[in-house]
Amino acid sequence: MRIAVHFADRVGIAQEVLAQLAGRALNVTAVEVDPPHIYIEAPAVAPAELAELRAQLLGVAGVDRVEPVAMLPGAQRRLYLDALLDAQPDPILAVDQDGRVVVANQAARAACGGESPVGNTLPGLIDDPELPGELLASNYRLPVREVLIRGEPYLLESKPLQESGGQVAGAVLMLHTPSRLGERMSALQNYDAGGFEAILGDSPAIAQLKQRAARMAMVDAPLLITGETGTGKELLAHACHAGSGRRQQPFFALNCAALPENLAEAELFGYAAGAFTGALRGGKPGLLELADGGTVFLDEIGEMSPYLQAKLLRFLNDGSFRRVGGEREIRIDVRIISATHRALEGMVSDGRFRQDLLFRLNVLNLHVPPLRERPGDILPLARDFLARACAQAARPALRLSPAAAAALQANPWIGNVRQLQNVIFRAVTICEGRQIDVADLELAHEADPVPEDGDDSGAVASLEQAVADFERKLLQRLYREYPSSRRLARRLGTSHTAIAARLRRYGIS
Repeated sequence: MRIAVHFADRVGIAQEVLAQLAGRALNVTAVEVDPPHIYIEAPAVAPAELAELRAQLLGVAGVDRVEPVAMLPGAQRRLYLDALLDAQPDPILAVDQDGRVVVANQAARAACGGESPVGNTLPGLIDDPELPGELLASNYRLPVREVLIRGEPYLLESKPLQESGGQVAGAVLMLHTPSRLGERMSALQNYDAGGFEAILGDSPAIAQLKQRAARMAMVDAPLLITGETGTGKELLAHACHAGSGRRQQPFFALNCAALPENLAEAELFGYAAGAFTGALRGGKPGLLELADGGTVFLDEIGEMSPYLQAKLLRFLNDGSFRRVGGEREIRIDVRIISATHRALEGMVSDGRFRQDLLFRLNVLNLHVPPLRERPGDILPLARDFLARACAQAARPALRLSPAAAAALQANPWIGNVRQLQNVIFRAVTICEGRQIDVADLELAHEADPVPEDGDDSGAVASLEQAVADFERKLLQRLYREYPSSRRLARRLGTSHTAIAARLRRYGIS
């Protein structure tokens, strides 16, 4: 039985309490003194004997009460601490001032091959002969660095344990695998990326694209996404990852055109210790290691250098690579999704892109249509961007005037969805009223319209004529998709008689 003795603190009271148990020849296996309590574990005390023992202990001067307890506080703390440590997925070690392991969680035991590292010293655990001495010399105050345990890489983070006088009594060492770091980084970067529901648009082209992409998302094979700049290829890559069996694993993106060759190689494949001047001591994992089990999206793959093309091809062939300046082969499981706005077949003919790499990347393929080929999506996208821009700018909800809506529909959108988003955000910024008009869109600064039928695009007789031209082009474009006055009227939110009159006016049939 375990009991708690509550007492008024005085010299010798603990000794007198224990003497009472010794006088009854009771075997005491554990004692914890935490004034104003003495916690005692005496297995031989039966519940029926508790009343007699309580009366005897209350006879000791200063003892107020005696109560049974389920567990001694120290044992309870150790139980909860072990449960807390074992719940952590990363290896955690506690070492004393000499570098000897005194506590290790379950993940640390697994990292050491299933054997408990308790009692071992750091030189016997870490495959770095210099690190243990550096930790001790710096009182366990070292920057985060990479270490190897049984050949596996970990990022080591140390936190010194200090006594009340400031003397370091040891440290807690936390070891993070690259994949665990990748999960956390990906969660921070992609927490609101969304799936196919984030791809806005109800046009037949987008509906077909979503349907095709949903099927391909579940196939664990390389995917190539093509389309013009600004069509949302990265958004589609996010959706394919979210719809795949790897959805719970990391997703990372690398723009191959944004970095020079050496930096892109280090970012993608990582680098070993001392690989180049300015490198982190101990090395750094690349995106491929961080995304182990997940997906890496390579945007603008057509801009990748020939050297990186060869290195990526080797990884796609057998799933292994070497870090920059490293000698150790690293094998991981990552799905590659790539995207480009270039014609890779033409680049292969010109010798600027490897044909064998194209075959490896283009196992599955998706093409994102440009915005001008799906005019039915322009206004829904514009209204969504408008709501976002108003919320970001902390402005009341704005609306598009009929003329502004017509101008958006008639614009060629060379920059696609990204250009439309920029136009709307800029209009919200400069608009002074509650309605966005044509002048607020500043479409003339976005792209000069191509003259049609030999007309001079700069020769505008009046505002009415300009609006009529926009209206005519809009109706001509939408009538192909909604070939009746009633369907077109429902699409534009007006009466079919008004649409029928305008179709007759412009000779559209």
